[in-house]
Amino acid sequence: MAESKTVLSTFFVPLTLTFLFSSLVTASYYQDISPTQIGFREEKLTHIHFYFHEVFSGPKPSLVLALEPLKGKSNAPLPFGSLVVIENPLTVGPELDSIQVGKAQGSYLSTAHTEGVDLELTMSMTFAFLEGKYNGSSITVLGRNTIASTVREMPIVGGTGAFRFARGFVQAKTIRVNYETGDATVEYNVYVFRYSSSFMSQDSFNDGLQFMTDPILSNI
Repeated sequence: MAESKTVLSTFFVPLTLTFLFSSLVTASYYQDISPTQIGFREEKLTHIHFYFHEVFSGPKPSLVLALEPLKGKSNAPLPFGSLVVIENPLTVGPELDSIQVGKAQGSYLSTAHTEGVDLELTMSMTFAFLEGKYNGSSITVLGRNTIASTVREMPIVGGTGAFRFARGFVQAKTIRVNYETGDATVEYNVYVFRYSSSFMSQDSFNDGLQFMTDPILSNI
């Protein structure tokens, strides 16, 4: 009988402890926290205005046609499935030589079988700011852009730096297009919700365990 108890203890006690430990870790890999714990205070609505320049002409175009699967099979300037990669300057004024405050980096895809210039694009781009209060911060936009519409609206899906947890929308309005060169200027109005926050370095977020209250995980 004593030998039987020893065998049970040998096999089942470690197994039970392993199960309990695994359950604790599995149940505690996340933690609900208050925004104030990571320096975020009140949420503010900010309006940002700039001009977006597409430059085909010149020695250094700001965009390139990366993919055109229906070339020669459509009269659209960007046939269905075409992919364009961009690094477009963002300026304070409508002229290209105006003060540059950032750049739009990303791509857009032609996602409709339309003919002519009535293009429908899916935009995926980040506005990276290079000047002023938001230098080093960015806003990411992902949405449908119907070029023929006077004003197009696309959602903000996130951001970095001053725009962490960003949400909102942008409105784009074409100011001018040069149909010979392909150059274009688009006015953007950005309406973004963001948190005002105390300064916290990137290293503060890298050590995520500091926000965990679980006694096991906080000591790993």
